Amino acid sequence: MYYNKVEISGVNTSKLKVLKESEKTELLKKIKDGDMNAREELIRGNLRLVLSVIQRFTNRGESADDLFQVGCIGLIKAIDNFDISQQVRFSTYAVPMIMGELRRYLRDNASVRVSRSMRDLAYKAMQAKEKLTVQNGREPKIEEIAKEIGAPRKNVVIALEAVSEPISLYEPVFSESGDTIYVLDQIGDHNDDMNWLNEISLKEAIAELGKREKRILNLRFFRGKTQVEVAKEIGISQAQVSRLEKGALDKIKNRI
Repeated sequence: MYYNKVEISGVNTSKLKVLKESEKTELLKKIKDGDMNAREELIRGNLRLVLSVIQRFTNRGESADDLFQVGCIGLIKAIDNFDISQQVRFSTYAVPMIMGELRRYLRDNASVRVSRSMRDLAYKAMQAKEKLTVQNGREPKIEEIAKEIGAPRKNVVIALEAVSEPISLYEPVFSESGDTIYVLDQIGDHNDDMNWLNEISLKEAIAELGKREKRILNLRFFRGKTQVEVAKEIGISQAQVSRLEKGALDKIKNRI
């Protein structure tokens, strides 16, 4: 983990300043008025945010220094494009910007290469997406992005898919107050209703079994014991365990 590395790109991470939300807001107002010193202070005050984001890109064989520098570029873009009139916390806006910059960097250094023209179109589309998100306060549709950059919708879709990297189903997409939403939580399942009904039927079938049958199934399939071990624990022969187990499973199958 990069937190164990005290110095990254010449920055002593153990001494990074953390700004309060009110301090960030005040600095953003000064930046809007052209105060470059405030801009530098806000960058320094959010380096720990960059450090926290690059933790999600570990184990990819990339240098911590390189990722940190790329993350800082994303942070600067977030500062320069943030609209203080929007009722959004700066960190909520900055994290996707930093992650986007890191993903672009990793795509450019990926082993699977995409044509230059396709990559250029994808980057234009991503820049338009960021711009429209700030302008409209929501994520734009593909049609809106295509119109913004003057490209056919189909070409935009293909370009974005070409540069997209696989992500884990357990990658967090949002986190606030300890509640985290993962990619997996946003995937629908057309079989949800059927699975739910099957689960109810299974529970009802197990509920109708005898006490000894329930215990055998619990020891066999939930605790991973062999029939010999179950027989020894219950105090009956292995043959009896086998017969009772088979009978219980047949009852469940017939019930479902």
